[in-house]
Amino acid sequence: MVVPLEMGWRHLLFENWPVEPELMDARLPASLSADTHDGTAWLSVIPFTNVAVRPKGLPRRLGVRLPEINVRTYVTRDGVPSVYFFSLDAQGLASVTGARLFHHLPYYYARIALEMSDGRARFESRRRHPGSRPGRYEATYWPTGEPFDAPTDPLGEFLVERYRFYTEAPDGSIRYTDVDHDTWTLYPAAASVETDTLLRADGFARPDTEPVYYYSPGLDVVASRSKRLREGAE
Repeated sequence: MVVPLEMGWRHLLFENWPVEPELMDARLPASLSADTHDGTAWLSVIPFTNVAVRPKGLPRRLGVRLPEINVRTYVTRDGVPSVYFFSLDAQGLASVTGARLFHHLPYYYARIALEMSDGRARFESRRRHPGSRPGRYEATYWPTGEPFDAPTDPLGEFLVERYRFYTEAPDGSIRYTDVDHDTWTLYPAAASVETDTLLRADGFARPDTEPVYYYSPGLDVVASRSKRLREGAE
């Protein structure tokens, strides 16, 4: 990122499948390794909305709302638990263009709607990015139990308590961004997913196993500028 950003992440579904570590390692840059929980790597799809997205220090009222969905896995480098993004689909055309050109993020322009009704989130996304493989996602999701702090749940902590993410830029360089936020509040969740071709668009078969779902109402985030990873140093 060119400058640090402030934003809120709201109404998130964490849809997570256990996968073989070798599957993830085959898709990751050589400088990163698949992170595992009890010997298993994880692949996740995360629909949500960004709110009040703005350069750090500007008033919230000047921020914009950007619904988004991303496909990700979990990695380590130098012992730091992190996230690796395979794709990020978002509603704002200007924001997507800026993210790709200046922030080195694999964003795709999509038409996205997220609406809340009776405590349930309805999320619909259709990728419209020129030249990209088509990807759609349609789901309704909702919390099903009592809230808990993510660090009290071993799998929940593994999946969400991560404060760095990596991406691969078009020139092959690896970029990373650090994020700062409070610990997550999660709920057990359920979801009805009618359509998901995002995984296929990113080169994955949708796993046959039942996913593990978590819901979060969200939190506020500060993201650092994007930095280039240099071998042997950060």
